[in-house]
Amino acid sequence: MKRNQVWASVLALGMVAVMGGAARAQDQLPAPSPIEKDLASRASHVTEVTLDRTMLEFAAKFMDSKDGGDKGDKDAQAAIAMIQNLKGVYVREYDFDKEHSYSTEELEGLRKYFESSDWSAMVRERTKGIAQGTDVYVKLVNGQMQGLFVLDAEPKELSLVLILGPIDIHSLSKLGGNFGIPKDVVKKAQKEVTK
Repeated sequence: MKRNQVWASVLALGMVAVMGGAARAQDQLPAPSPIEKDLASRASHVTEVTLDRTMLEFAAKFMDSKDGGDKGDKDAQAAIAMIQNLKGVYVREYDFDKEHSYSTEELEGLRKYFESSDWSAMVRERTKGIAQGTDVYVKLVNGQMQGLFVLDAEPKELSLVLILGPIDIHSLSKLGGNFGIPKDVVKKAQKEVTK
């Protein structure tokens, strides 16, 4: 009898661990896809930023001390508060010497993950016949924004921004220019989301 209770406890603990791991996996930053590796090999300049929760907490402390802990700077404090609650930030920016150095198929491959999961497309902008456009996907949990993905394809530049965790859309612009997050991409996403 005791042996069965032990095994039942071990089984229950294992199920909790697996289910917890599956839930965390959905909020983890993705590993770079083969498409991203191929884009990076062709780009003339690449910016790659991958910050998990631990690194974001460290960055928030650094930002706070850099600003001298000035509690009067509401923008800085709002950015710090937002960063402390995030689960991860993932930025990829590829600059190319020639226009349209990536294909429509590559862009579709990058979008694919967000089209087949619990993310919802808010913006889908396309230019006919050209691999160019903007996509904004959001992850909503109980009516609250818990993630934002932006793919911005310009003639000579491709930007991917993934932010995981609770996001206040009105404070989002404060992240632009920090952690490699392009200001123009964040402003574009914020404008589209608040329409």
